[in-house]
Amino acid sequence: MAEERTGRNRRLWTILADIAFDIAGCGLLAIGIQVFTAPNNIAPGGVSGIAVILNHLTGLPIGGISFLINLPLMALGLRFLGKRFTLRTFKSVVILSLMVDYVVVHLPAYRGDLILASLFGGVTMGAGLALVFLRGSTTGGTDIASRLLQLKFPHISMGRMLFFLDGAVLALSAVVFGSLETLLYGMVAIFCSQQVMDGILYGRESGRMVVVVSERAQSITQRILIELDRGVTLLEGRGGYSSHPKEVILCAVSSQQFPRLREIIHQEDPEAFVIHADARQILGDGFLPIQREQG
Repeated sequence: MAEERTGRNRRLWTILADIAFDIAGCGLLAIGIQVFTAPNNIAPGGVSGIAVILNHLTGLPIGGISFLINLPLMALGLRFLGKRFTLRTFKSVVILSLMVDYVVVHLPAYRGDLILASLFGGVTMGAGLALVFLRGSTTGGTDIASRLLQLKFPHISMGRMLFFLDGAVLALSAVVFGSLETLLYGMVAIFCSQQVMDGILYGRESGRMVVVVSERAQSITQRILIELDRGVTLLEGRGGYSSHPKEVILCAVSSQQFPRLREIIHQEDPEAFVIHADARQILGDGFLPIQREQG
């Protein structure tokens, strides 16, 4: 009985947290659209961009247009992407539409420098989208469309799908608003949105993956373990030309630790061969727990 009550409480708190994040995220997203981009004829890509364009042409509310466009997409999503994903998305779409048309619409619109409008619009939209995505939901639109298209064209990446869809919306905005600058400012808004969103979603999870081939692998390993407090995996390698056995160090560090790691490697073996690359997500001991990716 106690376990059942605990389970119900946990589900209730999960639902409340989802709604709270949706309200905060959709509120920021609505500010980006209604306060910064739409008043300056900037279409920020996706369904929101289409809604801004149709609002300019018809005068119909942006939130209502977005909701109507999302309805057939969510119907397809229910069939091909699953009930849970679609219900989460429907909840977020409803909250976003209400925020745009009935809450944020009462805030004063910014009509000034267009570059500032695109920058602040992109930042607020990116932060809002990140909050929604953190709880496993989406705001529909091109996210659903790209997932559906990927089922038909699995060889095309999700990022490329989104690029093509947003590009088509930006091109349409340039035609409707009669200005190439509209397209350029829309690109700025989308770029800022993606950068802020990635920073919030992956900022704490990102870092550097480093591969080191060195004759002094043991001493480098000891210093990494002690000075950086990071785990190290030693791989057995063999020189392609000499056929001599070599030890290869594989480790992951935060971006802040990488300069110190590079210094350690140089001090121990200036002749070491080093490969490093950005790691968008590092999950596990010493970083974020894998469980965060679940649910």
